[in-house]
Amino acid sequence: MSQTVLVVAAHPDDEVLGCGGTMRRHADAGDRVVCLILGEGITSRHDSRSGGLQSGATDLEKLHSDSHRAMERLGVARLELAGLPDNRFDSMDLLDVVKVVEKVFDEEKPSIVYAHHAGDVNIDHLVTHRAVLAACRQLPGTPLRELYFYEVPSSTEWQTPALACPFVPNHFVNIAATLDAKVAAMEEYKSESRGWPHPRSPQALRALAQWRGATIGTDAAEAFVVGRIVKY
Repeated sequence: MSQTVLVVAAHPDDEVLGCGGTMRRHADAGDRVVCLILGEGITSRHDSRSGGLQSGATDLEKLHSDSHRAMERLGVARLELAGLPDNRFDSMDLLDVVKVVEKVFDEEKPSIVYAHHAGDVNIDHLVTHRAVLAACRQLPGTPLRELYFYEVPSSTEWQTPALACPFVPNHFVNIAATLDAKVAAMEEYKSESRGWPHPRSPQALRALAQWRGATIGTDAAEAFVVGRIVKY
Protein backbone atom coordinates (compact mmCIF):
# COMPACT_ATOMS: atom_id res chain seq x y z
CA MET A 1 0.00 0.00 0.00
CA SER A 2 1.36 3.42 -0.98
CA GLN A 3 2.31 5.93 1.68
CA THR A 4 2.88 9.66 1.90
CA VAL A 5 6.47 10.60 2.71
CA LEU A 6 7.51 14.08 3.87
CA VAL A 7 11.10 15.26 3.61
CA VAL A 8 11.92 18.47 5.48
CA ALA A 9 15.15 20.29 4.61
CA ALA A 10 16.63 23.59 5.69
CA HIS A 11 18.12 24.57 2.32
CA PRO A 12 17.89 23.65 -1.34
CA ASP A 13 20.21 20.63 -1.85
CA ASP A 14 20.03 19.33 1.76
CA GLU A 15 17.19 17.01 0.78
CA VAL A 16 19.24 15.45 -2.02
CA LEU A 17 22.40 15.17 0.05
CA GLY A 18 20.57 13.66 3.00
CA CYS A 19 18.12 11.23 1.45
CA GLY A 20 17.90 11.70 -2.33
CA GLY A 21 18.32 8.01 -3.06
CA THR A 22 15.69 7.09 -0.49
CA MET A 23 13.28 9.66 -1.94
CA ARG A 24 13.66 8.14 -5.41
CA ARG A 25 13.19 4.67 -3.97
CA HIS A 26 9.94 5.74 -2.29
CA ALA A 27 8.71 7.31 -5.53
CA ASP A 28 9.58 4.18 -7.51
CA ALA A 29 7.56 2.13 -5.02
CA GLY A 30 4.49 4.28 -5.70
CA ASP A 31 4.67 6.44 -2.58
CA ARG A 32 3.73 10.12 -2.69
CA VAL A 33 6.91 12.05 -1.85
CA VAL A 34 6.55 15.64 -0.62
CA CYS A 35 9.52 17.92 0.01
CA LEU A 36 9.43 21.02 2.20
CA ILE A 37 12.49 23.28 1.92
CA LEU A 38 12.34 25.89 4.65
CA GLY A 39 15.14 28.31 3.73
CA GLU A 40 15.50 30.42 0.64
CA GLY A 41 19.19 29.64 0.18
CA ILE A 42 22.12 31.80 -1.03
CA THR A 43 21.23 35.11 0.67
CA SER A 44 23.59 34.38 3.59
CA ARG A 45 26.48 34.75 1.14
CA HIS A 46 25.78 38.49 0.95
CA ASP A 47 26.50 41.13 3.58
CA SER A 48 22.83 41.34 4.50
CA ARG A 49 19.68 39.43 3.69
CA SER A 50 18.05 42.46 2.07
CA GLY A 51 21.12 42.97 -0.08
CA GLY A 52 21.11 39.32 -1.03
CA LEU A 53 17.44 39.41 -1.99
CA GLN A 54 18.07 42.41 -4.25
CA SER A 55 21.46 41.80 -5.83
CA GLY A 56 21.12 38.03 -5.84
CA ALA A 57 17.51 37.83 -7.02
CA THR A 58 18.43 36.15 -10.30
CA ASP A 59 20.66 33.62 -8.55
CA LEU A 60 17.91 32.88 -6.05
CA GLU A 61 15.37 32.30 -8.81
CA LYS A 62 17.80 29.99 -10.56
CA LEU A 63 18.40 28.05 -7.35
CA HIS A 64 14.69 27.51 -6.91
CA SER A 65 14.40 26.41 -10.54
CA ASP A 66 17.24 23.99 -9.85
CA SER A 67 15.23 22.66 -6.90
CA HIS A 68 12.27 21.85 -9.13
CA ARG A 69 14.49 20.06 -11.65
CA ALA A 70 16.21 18.11 -8.89
CA MET A 71 12.85 17.04 -7.48
CA GLU A 72 11.74 15.87 -10.91
CA ARG A 73 14.81 13.63 -10.96
CA LEU A 74 13.70 12.11 -7.67
CA GLY A 75 10.02 11.70 -8.54
CA VAL A 76 8.78 14.19 -5.95
CA ALA A 77 5.06 14.94 -6.23
CA ARG A 78 5.10 18.27 -4.40
CA LEU A 79 7.87 20.76 -3.63
CA GLU A 80 7.13 23.52 -1.12
CA LEU A 81 9.63 26.40 -0.85
CA ALA A 82 8.95 28.33 2.36
CA GLY A 83 11.52 31.11 1.79
CA LEU A 84 12.75 31.54 5.37
CA PRO A 85 15.94 33.64 5.85
CA ASP A 86 19.01 31.64 4.86
CA ASN A 87 21.28 30.68 7.79
CA ARG A 88 19.27 32.99 10.03
CA PHE A 89 16.65 30.61 11.44
CA ASP A 90 17.95 31.39 14.91
CA SER A 91 16.74 34.97 14.43
CA MET A 92 13.15 33.68 14.28
CA ASP A 93 10.85 32.39 16.99
CA LEU A 94 10.95 28.60 16.85
CA LEU A 95 7.15 28.60 16.88
CA ASP A 96 7.08 30.38 13.52
CA VAL A 97 9.24 27.66 11.96
CA VAL A 98 7.13 24.96 13.60
CA LYS A 99 3.98 26.43 12.07
CA VAL A 100 5.47 26.21 8.56
CA VAL A 101 6.18 22.51 9.09
CA GLU A 102 2.82 21.91 10.75
CA LYS A 103 0.96 23.40 7.78
CA VAL A 104 2.44 20.95 5.30
CA PHE A 105 2.25 18.10 7.80
CA ASP A 106 -1.48 18.72 8.34
CA GLU A 107 -2.13 19.05 4.60
CA GLU A 108 -0.26 15.90 3.56
CA LYS A 109 -0.67 13.68 6.64
CA PRO A 110 2.54 11.72 6.03
CA SER A 111 3.19 8.36 7.62
CA ILE A 112 6.98 8.75 7.16
CA VAL A 113 9.07 11.87 7.79
CA TYR A 114 12.76 12.51 7.11
CA ALA A 115 14.55 15.55 8.54
CA HIS A 116 17.95 16.85 9.67
CA HIS A 117 19.90 15.24 12.49
CA ALA A 118 20.49 17.51 15.50
CA GLY A 119 24.26 16.97 15.59
CA ASP A 120 25.04 19.41 12.81
CA VAL A 121 27.22 22.51 12.58
CA ASN A 122 24.65 24.50 10.57
CA ILE A 123 22.23 26.42 12.79
CA ASP A 124 19.39 26.16 10.27
CA HIS A 125 19.74 22.36 10.29
CA LEU A 126 19.46 22.31 14.08
CA VAL A 127 16.41 24.60 14.11
CA THR A 128 14.79 22.46 11.41
CA HIS A 129 15.36 19.36 13.53
CA ARG A 130 13.72 20.99 16.54
CA ALA A 131 10.82 22.32 14.49
CA VAL A 132 10.11 18.89 13.02
CA LEU A 133 10.14 17.31 16.48
CA ALA A 134 7.56 19.83 17.66
CA ALA A 135 5.39 19.62 14.54
CA CYS A 136 5.44 15.81 14.49
CA ARG A 137 4.37 15.13 18.06
CA GLN A 138 2.60 11.79 18.37
CA LEU A 139 -0.82 13.11 19.35
CA PRO A 140 -4.05 11.05 19.11
CA GLY A 141 -4.91 10.54 15.47
CA THR A 142 -1.44 11.49 14.20
CA PRO A 143 -0.76 9.51 11.01
CA LEU A 144 3.01 9.49 11.50
CA ARG A 145 4.50 6.04 11.97
CA GLU A 146 8.21 6.53 11.17
CA LEU A 147 10.56 9.46 11.82
CA TYR A 148 14.18 9.44 10.62
CA PHE A 149 17.06 11.90 10.72
CA TYR A 150 19.62 12.15 7.93
CA GLU A 151 23.20 13.37 7.59
CA VAL A 152 24.28 16.20 5.27
CA PRO A 153 27.80 15.84 3.84
CA SER A 154 29.93 18.98 4.40
CA SER A 155 27.92 19.89 7.49
CA THR A 156 27.01 17.02 9.82
CA GLU A 157 30.57 15.66 9.95
CA TRP A 158 31.96 19.06 11.01
CA GLN A 159 30.14 19.14 14.35
CA THR A 160 32.15 18.18 17.44
CA PRO A 161 30.97 15.67 20.08
CA ALA A 162 31.46 18.36 22.74
CA LEU A 163 28.64 20.46 21.27
CA ALA A 164 26.14 17.91 20.01
CA CYS A 165 25.32 14.24 19.81
CA PRO A 166 27.32 12.74 16.91
CA PHE A 167 25.57 11.16 13.95
CA VAL A 168 25.61 7.41 14.70
CA PRO A 169 23.26 5.74 12.20
CA ASN A 170 21.07 2.79 13.14
CA HIS A 171 18.82 2.64 10.07
CA PHE A 172 20.04 2.06 6.52
CA VAL A 173 18.27 2.12 3.15
CA ASN A 174 19.69 0.29 0.14
CA ILE A 175 20.00 2.85 -2.69
CA ALA A 176 22.08 0.78 -5.12
CA ALA A 177 19.31 1.19 -7.73
CA THR A 178 18.78 4.92 -7.10
CA LEU A 179 22.27 6.29 -6.41
CA ASP A 180 22.61 7.53 -10.00
CA ALA A 181 19.34 9.47 -9.62
CA LYS A 182 20.65 11.05 -6.41
CA VAL A 183 23.89 12.16 -8.05
CA ALA A 184 22.01 13.46 -11.10
CA ALA A 185 19.63 15.43 -8.84
CA MET A 186 22.55 17.00 -6.99
CA GLU A 187 24.13 18.00 -10.29
CA GLU A 188 21.03 20.09 -11.01
CA TYR A 189 22.16 22.36 -8.16
CA LYS A 190 24.82 24.13 -10.16
CA SER A 191 25.53 26.75 -7.47
CA GLU A 192 25.78 24.17 -4.67
CA SER A 193 27.71 21.33 -6.31
CA ARG A 194 31.47 21.21 -5.88
CA GLY A 195 34.38 19.35 -7.42
CA TRP A 196 36.47 16.63 -5.85
CA PRO A 197 37.57 16.37 -3.06
CA HIS A 198 34.70 18.44 -1.61
CA PRO A 199 32.07 16.38 0.31
CA ARG A 200 29.35 17.56 -2.12
CA SER A 201 31.22 16.37 -5.20
CA PRO A 202 29.77 13.44 -7.16
CA GLN A 203 32.76 11.30 -6.25
CA ALA A 204 32.32 11.99 -2.54
CA LEU A 205 28.58 11.31 -2.65
CA ARG A 206 29.24 7.97 -4.29
CA ALA A 207 32.03 7.17 -1.83
CA LEU A 208 29.80 7.90 1.18
CA ALA A 209 26.97 5.84 -0.31
CA GLN A 210 29.37 2.97 -0.96
CA TRP A 211 30.70 3.13 2.60
CA ARG A 212 27.21 3.19 4.07
CA GLY A 213 26.33 0.34 1.73
CA ALA A 214 29.36 -1.67 2.80
CA THR A 215 28.15 -1.28 6.38
CA ILE A 216 25.11 -3.40 5.54
CA GLY A 217 26.58 -5.54 2.77
CA THR A 218 25.20 -3.79 -0.31
CA ASP A 219 26.64 -1.60 -3.05
CA ALA A 220 25.19 1.70 -1.82
CA ALA A 221 23.04 2.97 1.03
CA GLU A 222 21.89 6.06 2.89
CA ALA A 223 22.15 6.14 6.67
CA PHE A 224 19.72 7.55 9.24
CA VAL A 225 19.17 7.84 12.96
CA VAL A 226 15.78 6.54 14.07
CA GLY A 227 13.69 9.22 15.71
CA ARG A 228 10.55 7.18 16.24
CA ILE A 229 8.83 4.02 14.97
CA VAL A 230 5.22 3.51 16.02
CA LYS A 231 3.26 0.29 15.55
CA TYR A 232 -0.35 -0.06 16.65
